[in-house]
Parts: sequence; C-alpha cells; structure tokens
Amino acid sequence: MIDHDDSADDAAALLGPDGPFARELPNFAPRAEQQAMAQAVQHAITECETLIAEAGTGTGKTYAYLVPALLSNQRVIVSTGTKALQDQLYFRDLPRVKAVLGTRQKTALLKGRANYLCLYRLDQTVREGANFDKPQAAQLAAIRAWSARTRHGDRMELAEVPEESPLWPRVTSTPENCLGVECPFYDDCHVVKARREALEADLVVVNHHLLFADLALKQEGFGEILPGAQAFILDEAHQVPELAGQFFSQSVSARQLTDLAQDALRECSGVTGAIGLLLEPVEALQDELRQLRLAMEPLPVRGPFQLMDARADVHEGLHDLCELLAALTDLLASQAERSRGFANVHERAAVLGERLERITEAAGEQDVRWYERFPRGFVLYATPLDLAAPLRAMRERTQAAWIHTSATLSVAGSFEHFARQLGLDDPQTLRLDSPFDYARQALCYLPAGLPDPNARDYTERVLDAVLPVLEASHGRAFLLFTSHRALRRAAELLAERVSWPLFVQGTAPRHQLLEEFRHSGHGVLLGAASFWEGVDVAGEALSVVVIDKLPFAAPDDPVLQARLEALESQGINPFMGWQVPTAAIALKQGAGRLIRDVHDRGVLVLCDPRLSSKGYGKLFLASLPPMPRTRALGDVTAFFGDTPAGGQA
Repeated sequence: MIDHDDSADDAAALLGPDGPFARELPNFAPRAEQQAMAQAVQHAITECETLIAEAGTGTGKTYAYLVPALLSNQRVIVSTGTKALQDQLYFRDLPRVKAVLGTRQKTALLKGRANYLCLYRLDQTVREGANFDKPQAAQLAAIRAWSARTRHGDRMELAEVPEESPLWPRVTSTPENCLGVECPFYDDCHVVKARREALEADLVVVNHHLLFADLALKQEGFGEILPGAQAFILDEAHQVPELAGQFFSQSVSARQLTDLAQDALRECSGVTGAIGLLLEPVEALQDELRQLRLAMEPLPVRGPFQLMDARADVHEGLHDLCELLAALTDLLASQAERSRGFANVHERAAVLGERLERITEAAGEQDVRWYERFPRGFVLYATPLDLAAPLRAMRERTQAAWIHTSATLSVAGSFEHFARQLGLDDPQTLRLDSPFDYARQALCYLPAGLPDPNARDYTERVLDAVLPVLEASHGRAFLLFTSHRALRRAAELLAERVSWPLFVQGTAPRHQLLEEFRHSGHGVLLGAASFWEGVDVAGEALSVVVIDKLPFAAPDDPVLQARLEALESQGINPFMGWQVPTAAIALKQGAGRLIRDVHDRGVLVLCDPRLSSKGYGKLFLASLPPMPRTRALGDVTAFFGDTPAGGQA
C-alpha cells in the first residue's frame, strides 16, 4: 500500500486506490492503465523526452496527463484537437484536478484571435449602420449587450449567435486587419488580455490550430508565449499530421486578394487624393481575379498546379495577376506613411505577393504545388512533401518534452506510421488497451454477400444489410459514410423505409443534431467525416455504429498523390506504407464512437467486404478493440435480445 505522504509527487499513486482522487471524487474508479500513463508522462516531462502514448477509450487519459503536468512545477502547454475539447478540459477537467491536488498554479485558456470579440471592429460595424436583415440586426444587438458584460470576450460564451453567423467575421479581427498598439481600444482588448494571462500561467490550454499557427508560422503573434514551455502535451494527436500539413503550407486565395482590394479602397476615405490613385489598379486586380476564376472553370475541383498552369489562358491570367498585385503593392507603399491602415494594407499586399510568386514560380522539389477552386473563388497552395523535417526542427527549437496521446495512434500494435509522419526518431512508446470489456459489451458484425464497394448499387445493398440490424436495435444508430454522395443517397432511401427519427448531417449544426439524437431515444444519425471523431454519445441512445466503407483518403488529393509517388521512389509500397495505416487509424476513430463507458453495449457493423477478401483486411481488424466477430445476423438479434433494454429501448 502506498502511503500518500511519501508519494505526493508520484502521479500514479495519486490516481491509485489509496490516492486523493479515489477519496474525493464520487464516480472515480482507479484504473491501472491510467496510472501507467501518468507515470510515463511524468517521466517524459522530467527527462525532457518524446513520448507516444495510445490510451484506449475509457483509460482516463486527461487526468493521466493533467496530474503529472500540474505536479511538474514546470510551464506546460496542453493542446487539444478542437475548441470544444479545449473548453471541456479547461472548464470541467482542470478545475477538478486542481481542487483534488490542492494546487494553486495559474492556468489559462488561449484561442486564436478569431474567437475573441474585437471592440474596434464592433464599434465600426455599429457606426457603419449597414442595412442588416432582422435576424442579423437582432444578433448585433445581442453582441453589443454581451460586449458590455463579458470579461473574456470569447465567442463560445454567446450561444444565441450561431458560430456560422456572418456577423462574427465583422466583429472579430484577423492578424492582417488588427491595428495593434495603435488601436483606440487596445487597453481593453480581449486578445491582449488573454495573451497576458497565458504569459503569466504555468499551464496553458490551447488547440492544435493555434499551436501550429504559432510554432510553424508565428502568424498569431504568440511568439513570446509558447517558448519557455518545458513540456508540450498534444491530446487527439492523431490529427497532427493533417494539421501540420496545412500550417507548413503557404497559400493565397482569391478571397484574401479581394479583401485586400476592398480594404485598400476603404482606407481611401480619410486620405486626400488616394482614391484617384488607387481606384483603377484595385478594380483591375478584382477584374483579373474574376477572369482567372472563369478560366479555371473547365478544370477539376482540385488538382496539381501543373494541370492548371498547362492551360494557356490560366497561365497568362496568373502572370497578369502577379503583375497587377506588384503594381498595387508599389502604389500602396507610396501611401503607407499616410495612415496606419495604409501601412497595414501595404504589408499584407507585399506578403501575398511573395507567396503568390513562390507558388507560381516552380518551387523546389520539397513542395507540392496545387490548387482548389470554389463556386466563387480559388486557393493556390505550396505544401511540403515531407512534414517530418519541419516538425523535427520545430520540436528541437523548443528543447521541451513532447507528449503525443490519443486513442488511435497505432496500426495493429505498431506506431511506425505515426512516428514516421512526425519525424519522431526513437520515441518512448506506450500502448494501453481500453479497460472496457469488449468481449461482453460489443459485437462486430461483417455482413456477408455485399458487392465490391465500387458497385453502382453499393449504398442500396448496404442498407438492405443494415435494416435488419436497425430493426433489432430499434434505431439508436450512427451510420457513418466515407462520402457525402453515399450519405445523401442513404438519407433518401431511409426516409422511405424507416419510422425512426432521422438526423442527417448538413440539415442542422452538428451539436444540435447530436442533442436531438440523444433526446430522441430511437434516432438514426447519418454522418460523414466530421462525425467519425470527437462525438460522444454514452448510454442506450447509441447502440449501433455502421461504417459503409474503409476510409481510404480521396484519390484526387494532389498532396497525397505526390507523397505516394515519393514513397515509391524510396522503395516503400505506398499502399501498405501509407494508405492502409492512415485508413486503419480513421476506422479506429469511427469504431470508437460505439462504446463510451463501462455500461454501454453495442454492435459495430463493418460493411466493406475487403475486410474479409483482401490480405490487408487483417491489419484493419487487428487495429480494432478485441471484440467478438460474426457474419451471422442471428448473433446480432440475439445480442440485442440479451440487452435488458432491447425490447423497449
């Protein structure tokens, strides 16, 4: 038995059966897996090591890293996958752990600037008195009332103005349009206050977007806050490879250039003679953007830069765009000293011009150059072919411990794929299975007789196989799809065939769909990518998770194409070396929606026949939690027959 006094600095003992968590938290159950992870995290922080820790659902990984982080007396940055998780960690988990440990360390929550109300931009929006429609006018009134009482100015506080409201971009700032110390509202600025608190805190909770924006690009300007940390803990670390790709990319969008043009004209209002100088070049730039977007119309929605550049009209349009932007930048330079706003617009024009040149001039072998077009615009990108090198350099600069944790980092027990993507050489690794009893709580059903996933009637056949399962479970299901097309088709077909309430992604905001699904008791929710992870429905409301196909990445992704070709040239089989491991981790995420606590029971339906017919299917199955598997529908109905709530869930 561990005597608490001797182990005040032993994270594992504090989380053990004789520790304060077991004594003071009503529903706390000591878990050997949680204690093992806490010990490994504590060791990594002390020894300044790199750790990969996979902790199955239910391990309690949040406490397993928060306890050693707070005990370390070091400055620690904790980064989560989403802002919702960030809030949960900061407002729910962290106060509990601090209370039990009795620590007084300063903690802070820090988000990207777009999450904070900008008092200057709110003032401008109110003064402009634009003709808002009724709902927007009501939202603006709500934001004004809230601005008078909020201490933090965090958008999340104001639930009545939806996250997607077009008003938010008007009343928040971007790195480009922030006036900095010259802003009349600087002393009351919410972003400045949040940064100041973070600067003074021992533990700062950020999200991956913010962390990478700062470490990779310094674009959020938190340069002085993140350095000096002795440890970085990345929760939901399986998202890091994809996000790092975005942040080490350089991009220029038609939207950025249009905003730049409009802001340049807006600045003219108080400066004599400026409009006469700038109106024509600004209009020429806007006109060229429209022409270029039209010239791109025949192209696929996204593709390699070479494909776009091979079209004479697009090539010429890009050349003209570069020239027009350079000319506008020169003119803005001549006005830069006449107002703070002009100095800002000139700086932005220069940065965008440099980026546009880097992307349009053949960049080095290290970059994948590609484009994406949208109904009214386009984006051009240069993405590093290999993320391992910039990520390694970034970690070395910090001289800190780096701890990566998630429920899904390994493929059939190996961390090789994750470590290679992030350039983690010889990391410490720890793999902890979920404490849930999958053998008793779950069943994996592989329906027999389904056609090849490319078959035209595949979605129809999947639903034929799934309907008897839904009958047995009385709804209470997630149907997860790898494409929006399949999702829409399934929604059409199910609307005619089932009586349970249907919740379809895209018909309402995600949090609203989930709330309504939970309350319905018998709902069937159809979701694509964003519902595969970070969705938590414990209890009987969710008893079936159906996955239509193995989640291989879209073959039209130009960055993926280039990475696969690079692997092949290194003698690595790109399919087995990249596509299968990436899809296996995504499948684990989707499957992880099923069992969320010790009382859950449910059936995982994996429809893709390749799981049984292809050799690589074994890798996918070996990556899933250890649950019994069946191809017999009778076993599924028997499973629900055994469920106490089966008949009247």
